[in-house]
Amino acid sequence: MRAIGYKSFGAASDVLETVELPDPVAGHGEVVVDLVYSGVNPSDVKSRAGRKGGPSVPEHDFVIPHSDGAGVISAVGEGVDPSRLGERVWIWNGQWKRAYGTMAQKIALPSAQAVYLPDHISFEQGAALGIPGLTAAHCVMGGGDLAGKSVLVCGGAGAVGHIAVQLAKWADAHVVATASEKNRDKVKAAGADHVLEYMSPSLSHDILSRYPQGIDRAVELEFGVNVDLLAEVMRPMGTIAAYGSALDLTPTLPFFQYLFKALTIDITLVYLLEIEARQAAIDVLHQASQEGALTIAIDKIYEFEDCAQAHEDIQNGGRTGVSLIKI
Repeated sequence: MRAIGYKSFGAASDVLETVELPDPVAGHGEVVVDLVYSGVNPSDVKSRAGRKGGPSVPEHDFVIPHSDGAGVISAVGEGVDPSRLGERVWIWNGQWKRAYGTMAQKIALPSAQAVYLPDHISFEQGAALGIPGLTAAHCVMGGGDLAGKSVLVCGGAGAVGHIAVQLAKWADAHVVATASEKNRDKVKAAGADHVLEYMSPSLSHDILSRYPQGIDRAVELEFGVNVDLLAEVMRPMGTIAAYGSALDLTPTLPFFQYLFKALTIDITLVYLLEIEARQAAIDVLHQASQEGALTIAIDKIYEFEDCAQAHEDIQNGGRTGVSLIKI
């Protein structure tokens, strides 16, 4: 099979190389998936570049990156129902704690990590359900029923945020999202009741003027940057579902304010979701899509040989959707 991967950390154009490898074989409890698309996420880019404070060399001799993807099961191992052959699937944790991810023509992985892809969901949409989809679904719905409650989505035009806005609206919540002015219409079309400029100096006032009792649940992309804002706008007993803090990895917490509102900080790392929570998120994504309430925005689809360019574009920022590579 043809694959792209790396042997050392560094710039995408320097370390990513195309190779020919033997086709994978399905072990006990595994399936082989012939991939149609590979999904690229910021976490894949950071892992390839080498994380600050992390190991100096990759954990494996050769790494095929990317955890997300979609395709068709072409082989099943012992212990897997043969009826899965030919099944359309989407993948989660394709490269989490594994050497070989989805940037290849084929992948072998545990059967549970190849999720049945309903006919109404395209391969393109399916390849985005892993990290962006599951993160959004868990952050929005992980606390239970949202009907009539207020939800704040930070970065409503981003890959996760755009899905989160749609899911929160589908759940009958009142949705306020932050975005840049150029993305206002996109976020509004996704279902946000209010779209506010994320750099506005009056952001907390703007939120509270619309929701005087405060926000019930926040889906937070940049926890460190917004830690003070959240202290102001959350209602007592509210929950902050934080899935990122790239701009400030060591935030200083205004504990007194958080304490006297008894706020819950629910930090989400989608790779570690327990079985029940992951299945609940999968069900949310499938059902919302089935009901026409979810369309995942695709920023760009790259050709196979343009994998390095995809990594560089993500690193440069400014995406308004997910990035896919056509296998």
